[in-house]
Amino acid sequence: MSKLRKILKPLSFLYGEVVKTRNKMYDNGSLKSTKFNIPTIVVGNLSVGGTGKSPMIEYLIRLFKEDYKVAVLSRGYKRTSKGFQLASKTTKVEEIGDEPMQFYRKFNDIIVAVDADRVNGIQQLKKLENPPQIVLLDDAYQHRKVQAGFNILLTPYYNLYVDDSMLPSGDLRENIEGAKRAQVIMVTKCPDELDEIKQFEITKKLKIDLTQTAYFTKIAYDEFVYNHQNKMEVQQLKDYHVLLVTGIANTTPLTDFLKREEIQFQHLKFKDHYNFKKKDLESIETSFSKIVDKKKIILTTEKDYVRTFEDANKKVFYLPIKTQFLNKAEEKSFKQKIKKYVEQSTRNS
Repeated sequence: MSKLRKILKPLSFLYGEVVKTRNKMYDNGSLKSTKFNIPTIVVGNLSVGGTGKSPMIEYLIRLFKEDYKVAVLSRGYKRTSKGFQLASKTTKVEEIGDEPMQFYRKFNDIIVAVDADRVNGIQQLKKLENPPQIVLLDDAYQHRKVQAGFNILLTPYYNLYVDDSMLPSGDLRENIEGAKRAQVIMVTKCPDELDEIKQFEITKKLKIDLTQTAYFTKIAYDEFVYNHQNKMEVQQLKDYHVLLVTGIANTTPLTDFLKREEIQFQHLKFKDHYNFKKKDLESIETSFSKIVDKKKIILTTEKDYVRTFEDANKKVFYLPIKTQFLNKAEEKSFKQKIKKYVEQSTRNS
């Protein structure tokens, strides 16, 4: 722990006590929590930073969209608009945020909306002419005004919540006791070689109780990189000088993947959800122009592409990612568990 974080420990204690008191008030009914009569599934975490929420949301979209009308409701981080906003063909990325826009562009048969007030957001979704049958709540684990029917809590392998501490000395925005609200604990961004013994040790460390199930997933990278005009096999990147441009919380899995694939790259790293300014784009262009190789491209993440580079020329590509379970039997178990919840919740609505 850095010296500054040690100094901030007392503030972390005070913040933790405030959060703990708030949670107790929701638990005992002092603060109101609204329950809806349609399946509501939360994907969230206890910490700030990237834990893999977007690929998990996309996994759930693919799982349910053939049988149900699915809506994704986010707060729309760093958007310029206010209140409830429904994504449409004329919506701009700054009006709803990069991740909601990514969902909308990628899946044209779902509903995507944003609202910081999730209760109002669900109420507005239910008023639609063709309302959703399932609502996926993106990054809403701490939004306890909604009593979700099913909670999926994500924690990355490299920074488990039990090894962290409260803000500002750590990255937790909620005490680890909050994990007890989740039906599923998803350990994300695991290495391929994580064996069952190690998985058992992590499950024990997380103190999973009998009402919960732990699953282990990794990031799976697409075999192709894309832009709005073309696609190219990842293996072909070996023949290019790659300028990697990222605005995500944790770039290690991506850079490790490129190294494993023996792809040479130069990395320009920006903060998570970074709002690229004109001077930044000019700096990127300058760096790109200095690359002497004739075969060169700019590679970025999917959400960075949607937010910043979608209107760029054909030299910019993005690499999609997916959530992939380490074990097929575990994936089957997870699907059975969450489908059972949706089916029972739908029957009771």
